[in-house]
Amino acid sequence: MNKSYTVKVNNSSEIDITDKEISSLDSIKTSASKFHVLQNNTSFKAKITEAHFDEKTYKVKVNNNTYNIHILNDLDILIKEMGFEVGATKKVNDIKAPMPGLILEINVAVGQEVKEDDPLLILEAMKMENVLTSPRDGIIKSIAVAKSDAVEKNQLLIEFE
Repeated sequence: MNKSYTVKVNNSSEIDITDKEISSLDSIKTSASKFHVLQNNTSFKAKITEAHFDEKTYKVKVNNNTYNIHILNDLDILIKEMGFEVGATKKVNDIKAPMPGLILEINVAVGQEVKEDDPLLILEAMKMENVLTSPRDGIIKSIAVAKSDAVEKNQLLIEFE
């Protein structure tokens, strides 16, 4: 099966390439990070100056030009097309009141490490107790309310580091 890749260059252009095209490339590894490439009768000197294998990103110097490269494989492309791109979620750094109410209980302290879904506080609103939980793992940076405080909708309650 012929695998395909999308190569993003400088976050501005994309090139689709296959295993077959890669294997037909005339290149010689001259050192651990340097290559001599011949394509369409043109010679290029390439050097990988930075490599982040886990993120599939590289900084490559070709002749005297430096390029930021991001390589996506078939699975990465499928995940992106489905809208589930890794790292696409926004990191939540604070908790705000979802509705007006009264703070009944605060279950955390400044500097405390919390895990996703840990209960942070209890907000009474419309005669119901609402447990607000942590949206992510993190450390509590500040608590902007105290027990028995009345809060308005969208009022800052807790900040994460």
